[in-house]
Amino acid sequence: MSKRFFSAAGMLTVIGLVAIGLAGVELRSSPNGADQPKSWGFDTANLDKTCKPCDDFYQFAMGGWMKANPIPPEYSVWGSFSQLADKNQKNLREILEAAASTKASPGTNEQKIGDFYASCMDTTSIDAAGSKPIEPELTLISAIQTLADLQSETERLHSKGVGVLFRFNSTQDAKDSTQVVGAAFQGGLGLPEREYYLKPDEKSKQLRDAYVKHVANMFALLGDSAAASGQEAATVLKIETALATASMKNTDLRDPDKTYHKMTLADLKTLTPTFSWESYFKAAGHAELKGINVAQPDFFKSLDAQLAATPMEDWKTYLRWHLVNSAAPGLSEKFVNEEFDFRGKTLTGAKEIQPRWKRCVQATDRALGEALGQVYVQKYFPPAAKARALEMVHNLIAALRDDLQTLPWMGPETRTQATAKLEAFAVKIGYTDKWRDYSALKIDRRSYAENVVRASEFDFARRLNKIGKPVDRTEWGMTPPTVNAYNNSNMNEIVFPAGIMQPPFYDPNADDAVNYGGMGAVIGHEITHGFDDHGSKFDGKGNLKDWWTPEDLKNFTARAKCVSDQFDGYVVDGELHENGKLVLGESIADLGGLAIAYTGYEKSLQGKPRPPDRDGFTPEQRFFLGWAQVWGANERIEYARLMANTNPHPLGRFRGNGPLSNMAEFAKAFGCKHGEAMVREQACKIW
Repeated sequence: MSKRFFSAAGMLTVIGLVAIGLAGVELRSSPNGADQPKSWGFDTANLDKTCKPCDDFYQFAMGGWMKANPIPPEYSVWGSFSQLADKNQKNLREILEAAASTKASPGTNEQKIGDFYASCMDTTSIDAAGSKPIEPELTLISAIQTLADLQSETERLHSKGVGVLFRFNSTQDAKDSTQVVGAAFQGGLGLPEREYYLKPDEKSKQLRDAYVKHVANMFALLGDSAAASGQEAATVLKIETALATASMKNTDLRDPDKTYHKMTLADLKTLTPTFSWESYFKAAGHAELKGINVAQPDFFKSLDAQLAATPMEDWKTYLRWHLVNSAAPGLSEKFVNEEFDFRGKTLTGAKEIQPRWKRCVQATDRALGEALGQVYVQKYFPPAAKARALEMVHNLIAALRDDLQTLPWMGPETRTQATAKLEAFAVKIGYTDKWRDYSALKIDRRSYAENVVRASEFDFARRLNKIGKPVDRTEWGMTPPTVNAYNNSNMNEIVFPAGIMQPPFYDPNADDAVNYGGMGAVIGHEITHGFDDHGSKFDGKGNLKDWWTPEDLKNFTARAKCVSDQFDGYVVDGELHENGKLVLGESIADLGGLAIAYTGYEKSLQGKPRPPDRDGFTPEQRFFLGWAQVWGANERIEYARLMANTNPHPLGRFRGNGPLSNMAEFAKAFGCKHGEAMVREQACKIW
């Protein structure tokens, strides 16, 4: 599993520029909304001087910005990430509109990104087609009679990007990181996460009611009567609730020991006597498979029983729902609007749907991300930015290396293993050295929906074709314009796309203190992920392996619990708190990342004159202001609840303050005393 610095709502480990609108991050804005040059990388208009830094540093540092930057109606959250991604989207739009207006040679990447974008923007043709693009698949679903038919259609839908029943993919073998294996995962839900089906509180019941109404509305748009649509929606909820009940909790999904279960065909037959994996593999074009990893065996055991016990007509209803649910963004306006009413308004609180061009930019990035990204980096990512980032990475790795040698709670045996893992880190910055080959993907301007399906089929085949082959360590998990970064435990690598290498994270013209507090902490965050509660289970080669002595593991676990308990205490809304176990990895990485970034900044000053104060702020204070401005954001309460329920990343307001309240360096920089809110009585410290 890879860990991201920031994650959009509803996605497990991906930043996900989803339709609800987490795309974008701009430069810091002044109160009048105009972009202003920053002399040292932080605009003092961002401050809320009515708040003391030792009471609530996040509010002190970014309260002025939050007051001056309300959430645009098409967004559920508006802050540094969303603003910069928005800026990147505008750049991508220029690229795509130029490609769409050019008569590029057939089969070239320029032709494909231009035609894909043009087909998405052709709302006249899309609206005229209505639901016709999915009618052939609806006909196949209606013809299902047997379990064998159901299984065959399940594989067909998987290949088209429709997540029914479960998910199937290729993945690195967690205990042999040189090889790619097939893997089956729980899935098949229409709501964001299992607890949405199971929680008894009133808000959860209201969301389930809204979901059932949404499902019924979609069936009605397909032409079903009101009575039939209501019954069908109830059937969908019943099936999905059974799947959710059997699903592993999101906190357990973070534990790689709990999701590693390699099974032979004989094992699979015992686990799921009703479902034929041999037939599934054959339909997927991989009849040679003799075994896979089953991430959640209990889920598949329950699913198998459900397959046999549920009437076939109910399964057909379930498949119809997931087909239209998946296809809705590519269908006519009435489907798009119905999907937004639930997934945008109800789930995230967005007031308006994003402009069509933004949705089409995001769709093109998903389907042809490396073709589009290749042009993006040529225009917007100078080589000097990559070189400067590499220098910072090496400084921070050196800071953690020094830290490992002096940790009082870690013994020499574990210290040796941790140092070896750190030295083995692979670093990727900007973009891939081996661009993806899209020659097998057909794209034209005739039908946007067909382009989306073909792109899904291309990607499904590409991923499954990796099974049984050596791992390609040049591959990237994010496209170049993405405003994010990640650590991949199986690869033992840290990755920083070009999209995030911009203000407010990194500005070559800004003060070093601000850059270290921003991009330096991002880099430190990803480095530390290699040693969080998940990453610490993988060795320097990326294998799931216990390299800790029992005593050192006990010490680490106790320190991690301190962080988990801290975040359990943060109130999101009413009775809803952050889930400390769910956000533990990200919170450990924030705390450790800041610590080594601060050390790295201090090392960068050695042998140099002390930098002068700027606007009354010392270099140390500017470092922490650099961190705070990364997280400055306004968020709708629906979005906040969704994040807290589903996402391994804490909300920005808690990330802005949480790690700082554990740091003596922060307290010293701002003169904070024991008893003040920004100084925790029981400070957490790991790395």
